[in-house]
Amino acid sequence: MASQVAHIIYARKYLDKYPSTIDKDEFILGCVFPDIRRIAENISRKDTHMRFTPLDLNFEGLTSFQAGWKFHLYCDMRREEILNKYKFYTVKDTDKFWNNPNKQLEDSLVYKDYNNWEKVISYFNNVPKIETGLNISQETISLWYAVIAKYLEKKPDDKSMHIYLSKIGFESEADEMIKVIDNLRKNEKVIEVLKKIKDEIV
Repeated sequence: MASQVAHIIYARKYLDKYPSTIDKDEFILGCVFPDIRRIAENISRKDTHMRFTPLDLNFEGLTSFQAGWKFHLYCDMRREEILNKYKFYTVKDTDKFWNNPNKQLEDSLVYKDYNNWEKVISYFNNVPKIETGLNISQETISLWYAVIAKYLEKKPDDKSMHIYLSKIGFESEADEMIKVIDNLRKNEKVIEVLKKIKDEIV
C-alpha cells in the first residue's frame, strides 16, 4: 500500500491519462479514505480494504468517491506487484515497521509531481459530508482529512513525517521509523525502485 501523497499523485495521473465524467475532487477524497482506519478505532483494515472485486479500473456504477476508494485498493495491489517484480524487499530495511518507512520515503520522492496542493489542502480542510457505509462519525472523517491536509503542506521531511506517523498511531515507533527512512534514502536501489512505481502504476 502507498501513503497519502503517493495515492493522490497516482490518482491525478489516472485522471489525466483517462479523462472521464468522474468528479476529480471526490475521486481524490475517496483515494485517501481507506487508511482512515489508522485513527478510527472501531474500523479494521478489512472494513476499508476488502471492499471491491475485482480490483480493476472499471468504476461503472460507483460514485466518484467510491471510484477513488476502489482506485486506492487497486494502487495498493499494483504497487506490491511492481515492488516484487524488482525484488524490492530483498533490500535491507525495506520491510521494517510494516513497510511504512518506504511508503513515507515514496511520498517525499513524488511530492513535487503535483503543483496545486493548496487546492487539495483547502478541500480536505472543508470536507463535505461523506456516505461511507461504515460506522464512522463525520467528526472522525473531518479529523482524518485535516491530518492529511497538514501533512500535505510541504514536501515531507523528517519532521513532518514524524508528526504524521505519530498522529496515525505510530507515536512510540516514530523515532525509529525516521531512522529507517534516513537509511533507505541513502540506498540508490531503493530510490530507483520507488520511482518506478509512479511510472508503472497506471
